Amino acid sequence: MDAGRYLSGDGPYRGLIGIGGIGSGIMFALEGDRTLGREESRPGRLLDNRDYCKLHIIAHNVAVLTGASQGSGFHVLPVGKVGRDDRGLELIHEMAQAGMDTRLVGFAEGRPTTLSVCFLYPDGSGGNITSSNSASAALLPEDVDRAAEFLRHPPGEYVALAAPEVPLATRLHFLRSARRWGCFTAANFTSSEMEAAVAGGALACVDLLAINRDELEALIGRSVEPAAPAGALDVCARILTGVQPEIRVVATMGAHGAFALAGGGWHHCPAIPLVPVSTAGAGDALLAAVIAALSAGAPLESALEFGVLAAAVKTTSRHTINPDLNLDSVREFAAAHGREPA
Repeated sequence: MDAGRYLSGDGPYRGLIGIGGIGSGIMFALEGDRTLGREESRPGRLLDNRDYCKLHIIAHNVAVLTGASQGSGFHVLPVGKVGRDDRGLELIHEMAQAGMDTRLVGFAEGRPTTLSVCFLYPDGSGGNITSSNSASAALLPEDVDRAAEFLRHPPGEYVALAAPEVPLATRLHFLRSARRWGCFTAANFTSSEMEAAVAGGALACVDLLAINRDELEALIGRSVEPAAPAGALDVCARILTGVQPEIRVVATMGAHGAFALAGGGWHHCPAIPLVPVSTAGAGDALLAAVIAALSAGAPLESALEFGVLAAAVKTTSRHTINPDLNLDSVREFAAAHGREPA
């Protein structure tokens, strides 16, 4: 599989339209490897790391992996809101520099640009807290409706991505609209909103669902052993195909690799052994690479392998968007580690 095949016009998808959080954040390196407690106060070192919100990370990586940043013609159209502040203006500039069409990144008057606080453990894993009362939370269904007129190609040639950090109701509206536009839909839901997403019918509108271990546990209602997740994945498949028979799933298990559900069975792609600088943003890089590879016409199994490679390259950077991640760096990394994509 060569994700660069899009450049020859062979791929089925020629654009990405996405909604989700646009913002930046700060990172702390926590002292101690214990999971942070509910009422715990713990010291941490403020890091010189650049952190970004979901839509920005995924859309950026799709843009660089499809060559949009080099003028390939792949159309990356983020839909979101920032505050009318210095941080928001800077983020719009960064997105445009990466090759994105930022005309539908608007301003939420009276609200600040979304801010996240990320915390990292000594082993490179971690989590984040994202402000819920900031600009991204002001994205409304009518903002999404404006996107239809900006689609450059027939809508059936677009992947539509619904990412977290904007209201769930807006994402559900977007997914339903994208289905009417004929788009291939992709989505990710946080663990805390998984139950509401299922109850609201969102999963019935999703062609590709991306989940991590914690989100998988929220979906199936039980703990998951990442080294032996077969039983949990089977439960996941039954739940999801019960509401969307053709759904495809990408499930990440950290150091234990990732799994893809397609055609009724699970495909496993092992992780690449390495000591990560930071895993923050790796799952988003994996999803972006999967979208890029599917856009190039790759089957999901090959797209997953490309995603695992891209995620590994991302972990070599302390930033959630690795500035060195692109198609060439993924190819070089694959060759260096004996993991040429199929």
